[in-house]
Amino acid sequence: MKKIFPFVFILLTACQPAEIATPTSIAAAETSPTSTAVEPANTEMVSPAPVEIIAPENIRISPQDGMTQLSIPAETFTMGGMDVYRENDEQPAHQVSIDAFWIDQVEVTNGMYNLCVQADACQPPKETRSDNRDNYFGNPEFQDYPVVFVTWDDADTYCQWAERRLPTEAEWEYAARGDDLRNYPWGDELPNEYNANFMNLIGDTSRVGSYAEGASPFGALDMAGNVWEWVADRYRPNYYSNSPAANPQGPTEEEAQNVMRVIRGGSFQEDGLFLRLANRSFLEGPNHKADAKTAEYHGRSSARIGFRCAESGK
Repeated sequence: MKKIFPFVFILLTACQPAEIATPTSIAAAETSPTSTAVEPANTEMVSPAPVEIIAPENIRISPQDGMTQLSIPAETFTMGGMDVYRENDEQPAHQVSIDAFWIDQVEVTNGMYNLCVQADACQPPKETRSDNRDNYFGNPEFQDYPVVFVTWDDADTYCQWAERRLPTEAEWEYAARGDDLRNYPWGDELPNEYNANFMNLIGDTSRVGSYAEGASPFGALDMAGNVWEWVADRYRPNYYSNSPAANPQGPTEEEAQNVMRVIRGGSFQEDGLFLRLANRSFLEGPNHKADAKTAEYHGRSSARIGFRCAESGK
């Protein structure tokens, strides 16, 4: 992901032109804890906090994994960075038309992902720990927390098993932003302890749906903080300069000239600026031209990356 510069450096450069910033890859998953402040586990099942703006006809439950899905209407919106913190790969801000689709209200949880593993359709996460919890995946105490240590292939496989798919980068941003020019899913207020899990305020992932004040205009939760989310698109830094005006699918393999896949939303470790909904980052996705026995074939995973799914149609 983009480098986290010292705070003073950010203050000095924040109002300079966007050309200064250069995106970089997300760091590999840490081998040692970055914080020990982890909230006590709770074994009770917790549903996402209700969002009053969601009409009954705009919500449904997936029969495959029990995920709450939100209806996102067809619309044309402004995609890209529009504030002083915008970076090169978020430019130019441009109009994009999106067909109607459904998106998961929260990130896919350990419990949901384990259904796919038990059905022999998914591989277990690359590690069963989280950043600061040795026993995470498969532990009933954390079944309602986002699954992590999944590669792009793992996420794609799960969404197909659940009869959905990964959202495109444009769909993800529209579900987070709506049709106005806000910089965060909840508006323009800076991230804080009530709307997002970030800056190691908790020290690890939080139960999905824990931040009702951080809801997007459509009621999607955790689209800023908690974990980065894989989306379908390959990464190319200048893609916005000539991307399609309707339903962009990201660059082709030939256009991208790399195996990077886009991740969105920031995580529990990042500074608030990384939670800006226009922020783009990336990590190595699968390289199916490599030896199938190598890590390169499957791509990388992290304690800070999870995903949510989408589905086409009204």
